[in-house]
Amino acid sequence: MNAGTQIGLLLINTLFSFYIVVVMLRLLFALVHADFYNPISQFVVTLTNPPLRLLRRAIPPIGRVDSASILLLVVLQLAEIYLASALQGFVPPPLPAFIVSIRELLILLIYIYIGAIIIQALMSWVAAAGGGYNPVMGLLDSLTRPILAPIRRVVPLIGMIDLSPLVALLALNVALILVHSVLG
Repeated sequence: MNAGTQIGLLLINTLFSFYIVVVMLRLLFALVHADFYNPISQFVVTLTNPPLRLLRRAIPPIGRVDSASILLLVVLQLAEIYLASALQGFVPPPLPAFIVSIRELLILLIYIYIGAIIIQALMSWVAAAGGGYNPVMGLLDSLTRPILAPIRRVVPLIGMIDLSPLVALLALNVALILVHSVLG
């Protein structure tokens, strides 16, 4: 593979991955009712509004789920797959490309939650010492609450230590293995 192809792949993967993460966060923030006025939420909304505004005209939400965001995620992931493939000189068939895009989005979702739980745990140690409001902590709490709250009802505190993030990380890694094995 020549340097031009490698640079092209780097740019395609970086730009698409960044925007796919932002759209995924928009979807997740809406699902967990994160603070819309949080500066990070505002950044995400500002970046994702132009395409979502257009898509929402034709694609209504399904209950609380923003189907326009899901469609945008799939289209972006497919576009990344096809552009990267074309740059390497081949075009994958539609069904395998669709399955790969769904797999990649599920893997991203799991990694977002793994990252959020790890960052939240680390920041909780620092925040306990520093105090004060942090907009990241508010979003992380909103984002991880649907996963950690049910675990906290089952796994009690041991002393002052909350083991629910460890249990959640274990479960998320099992989910990652299952996604890789089923859709791999």
